[in-house]
Amino acid sequence: MEAEYDFSHGKRGAIDPTPAGKTRITIRLDDEILEWFREQAHRASGGNYQTMINEALRQHIQQSHEPLEETLRRVVREELERIEL
Repeated sequence: MEAEYDFSHGKRGAIDPTPAGKTRITIRLDDEILEWFREQAHRASGGNYQTMINEALRQHIQQSHEPLEETLRRVVREELERIEL
């Protein structure tokens, strides 16, 4: 190791710039969800699990025709039924 390093030409920020059309965010996912996507990526010979999550979300959006209000009502009904048991 050197006694002193020259960082005069160093740059702050991410090493890889975020591509156009993408936004870097922080998201909290359940461990089981993340592990499942990582396992799927591993089985696909090293695919990118983040790309797989993005595609799964895109497919869900395209298939989902239920208005948000109906989705919320359905979820509340399901949760109330679960509590009553």
